[in-house]
Amino acid sequence: MTQKPQKGQKMQKGQVRKRLRSAVVRRVTKETSVNLTLALDGSGRTKIKTPIPFFSHMLDAFCRFANLDVELTASGDLEIDQHHTVEDVGLALGQAIAEAVGDRAGVRRSASAFVPMDDALGFCSVDLSGRPFCAFDAKFDKNRQGDLELDLVSEFFKSLANTSKANWHLRVEYGENEHHKVEALFKSAGRALGEAVSRDPARAGVVPSTKGVLE
Repeated sequence: MTQKPQKGQKMQKGQVRKRLRSAVVRRVTKETSVNLTLALDGSGRTKIKTPIPFFSHMLDAFCRFANLDVELTASGDLEIDQHHTVEDVGLALGQAIAEAVGDRAGVRRSASAFVPMDDALGFCSVDLSGRPFCAFDAKFDKNRQGDLELDLVSEFFKSLANTSKANWHLRVEYGENEHHKVEALFKSAGRALGEAVSRDPARAGVVPSTKGVLE
């Protein structure tokens, strides 16, 4: 999708139309329902509602640190467990990122970020390589934080990696408080993604790959 002049305006000579990098994803299964809209070139405006409040809080932190504008609603079969809901939100969000970034032409492609959260330090390195991979290194001393089952944090990022078609390497460097460790992870992931999808003015229109395509 390209940006059109407003009514009454004309394109100036030499002006380049920029593609509006956004996506709408609706994922509905017998287990879950996820609806979201995403704009890559945003300012971190969010409206997120899932049936797991702490998970919603982490998604909000991720989007804000990535400067994504996101509206997301999700529901799922929590009477069974939280797995389907967390996994499918990751799949939908990753799909939206992949669709919005398109062929990845003109983006920085890869970025890394350390983000502290009080006693905890999170790290993420992401590469929009076109190939899904997730390396996750974080140990939690509790089974739950608030209402979120903490073993599902890794499942979320694995799902995100699969559909965003990107390499995600995440690590909690250290920390004592579980809330802080999880939040540092989500914020570092957001910060790295925001940098990776940002436009590189020195490589406008160029796919950042030696083979000329990312797939």
